[in-house]
Amino acid sequence: MRKAAITAVGGYVPDYVLSNAELETMVETNDEWIVSRTGIKERRILKGAGKGTSVLAVEAVKDLVAKSGLDLQEVDAVLVATMTPDMLFPSTANIVCHELGIKNAFSFDMQAACSGFVYALATGAGFISTGQYKKVLVIGADKMSSVMNYKDRNTCILFGDGAGAVLLEPNEAGLGIQDFILKSDGIGKDMIRMKAGGSAYPATMDTIANQEHYFFQDGRQVYKHAVTNMSNVSVEIMERNDLSGDQLAYFIPHQANKRIIEAIANRLGVGMDKVTVNIERYGNTTAGTIPLCLWEWEDKFKKGDDIVLAAFGGGFTWGSVYLKWAY
Repeated sequence: MRKAAITAVGGYVPDYVLSNAELETMVETNDEWIVSRTGIKERRILKGAGKGTSVLAVEAVKDLVAKSGLDLQEVDAVLVATMTPDMLFPSTANIVCHELGIKNAFSFDMQAACSGFVYALATGAGFISTGQYKKVLVIGADKMSSVMNYKDRNTCILFGDGAGAVLLEPNEAGLGIQDFILKSDGIGKDMIRMKAGGSAYPATMDTIANQEHYFFQDGRQVYKHAVTNMSNVSVEIMERNDLSGDQLAYFIPHQANKRIIEAIANRLGVGMDKVTVNIERYGNTTAGTIPLCLWEWEDKFKKGDDIVLAAFGGGFTWGSVYLKWAY
């Protein structure tokens, strides 16, 4: 049976490091407070006029190509998961294709906030399973610094910029994506949002004066829903595939908060030695967190490893993917 397998991974984070020490000069906070509550020590920021999320995504794909030798003219589709597109239109995926010279692919963006990469990965796997498409690039990328209010200590400490990319190809040997569960619930529409800038609240002088073009979240409510929903969907996918914590090679969670990650790992019965965590260096890069973990841990994965991915994002959206590593 044909499955979609990850056959190459690339990643990119900007050079500029925004440390907790620097944040102390911007808002009323301190390193101990940030680390104890989030696990974050620093995050990367994309600097430069006119540089959007597409810059991050392009660099991640270039890294993938450099390692794999992929001919970009053989790519059939490009999916970019992001909540910080360069512009409302055209799509960031369209811009990425142009910048990379990809001429033979269709492309589009997916917006599921922090769950975006999981949603896009499942969608890309569907294209592969039809037999019509052979090479699908799935990219998770966000420039969260573009929507941050660096006077709001409750949010600006959490987020960074970054991107990861994977190549999906057909696999007939039983490796690759085995199962996925995707869920959503609009109950969270006011708990994580950027109020203005869309069709409901177009940009005006008032929306700007009221600071409605910045990221907002109700941290306590989001924490509660994230732990519950990420845990539930991870348990569900493991149970229906007869996976135990001992069998799992790696659990790759969305990097929102270290305490959330630890709580979920504990419920799954998975030791932290099997959990990928890089939030201390990159913060929450939204759709970029899971592919950046794949990028950093790629050399530790072994062919056939059982791996579960899980994410939770604004909306609310959440989901999990179970895969067998293909190389």
